[in-house]
This record gives sequence, C-alpha cells and structure tokens, in this order.
Amino acid sequence: MMNSATYPAHSYQDRRTRLETYFDRTASKTWEQLTSDAPVSKIRATVRAGRDRMRATLLSWLPHDMTGLRLLDAGCGTGALAVEAAKRGADVVAIDVAGSLVKIAAQRAPRDVKIEWRTGDMLDPALGRFDHVVAMDSLIHYRPFDIVAVLQGLTERTGGSLLYTFAPSSPALEVMHKVGKLFPRSDRAPAIEPVRERLLRTLVASAMPATSIGRGERVSGGFYTSQAMELLPQ
Repeated sequence: MMNSATYPAHSYQDRRTRLETYFDRTASKTWEQLTSDAPVSKIRATVRAGRDRMRATLLSWLPHDMTGLRLLDAGCGTGALAVEAAKRGADVVAIDVAGSLVKIAAQRAPRDVKIEWRTGDMLDPALGRFDHVVAMDSLIHYRPFDIVAVLQGLTERTGGSLLYTFAPSSPALEVMHKVGKLFPRSDRAPAIEPVRERLLRTLVASAMPATSIGRGERVSGGFYTSQAMELLPQ
C-alpha cells in the first residue's frame, strides 16, 4: 500500500508551489475572465464550456439535498462549484493554493450562502473530516503517483464520495501538451500531465483497497479534455 513514506512528496510540493506562483503572479486576471461571463477567445470559450459541463457532471453525482453535510472543494478556483454545493445546504470549505483566486471567489459568492474560504493545501489535516470531497481539475498538473497519494490523503478524512478529475492520456492530448498549445505562451500554466486511465485505476486499487471506483465520465471538446472519477468507501 502506498503511504507518505513511499512516494516523492517533494514532487507534489514542488508542483503545488509552481501552481501557486502561476495563478497568483501570472494568470489571475486570465482566470478571472475565463470563469466569468466576459467575452473570451474561441480557444478559451471551449475551455469555459468544458469546465461548465464537468462542473455540472460532478454536481449531479452529489446529493441534491446536502443539508447537514460537510463538503471540501479541493482546489476551488473562483468558487463556482462551492457556491452550488452551498446552495444545496452543504457546509462548504473551499480551499485553493492561489490566494488571488480565493479572493475572487469570496467576492463573487452570494451573500446568502455560507462558505469557509481558505488559502492553502487541500491535504492540510486541520481542515478536518468531510462527507464529500470534490477536486475538479485541481490534480491535472500532477503525475500519477502524486495523484494517488493526494487521493489517499483525502479519502482518509472523507466519509462518503470523493470526486476528482484527471487529464486522460490520448495521442492528441499528448501532442497538444508537448507543443504547449492549450493556451497562448504568455498565459501558459505548468504542464498538464496526461494520465493513462488503466494505470490510474490500478494504482488506486492497490493504494486504497478500502475504496471502490464508481462512476466515470469524460468531457471533451475543443481545447478542454478531462475525465471525472468517483471513489466510494466500501
């Protein structure tokens, strides 16, 4: 079984630091615009549409009535999913490494929803336990072993489902990211890591025998490709 002593923690930490730097210093305005209703380029429009579809998919896997349930939005970005979960009655903790995005999220959130906005590491044990955890597109920059280590850490504090997404490996996606065409050079994020689904399933089954893999769905269109997977306690 994988544990904190058997995977390179520095790999996750190094990439997390790069993501924090990218969003806080380089792309905060870009992502503020992308996640709003403001006009964007055709390329970014496909990313926006893909993210909207993925968010709707993940929300459809959560209970319609979440009153009394505690949810962690792990990598909340500008907060759209956190707001929808809070509207269902969930007690939401929304966290992201990028303080600039959390600030935007808090400013956008309706005043009548209660959300605890946090800047920091989604694996912080001080966050406590949750009934559900959602990590939408917050693990797509990590390698398979790092993804599984994060999932392992999160499931240890989750009583119900853990929903997450990864960048599914395909010839087209491999080429796209190798040549860096997902965003213009000035807005380019740390590399997305395409992951083979079969490998990820194998690693998850080996590292987390107390969980089972539930639903899965791929959202693909234009310059957005992401795959959702549900982990459930056995």
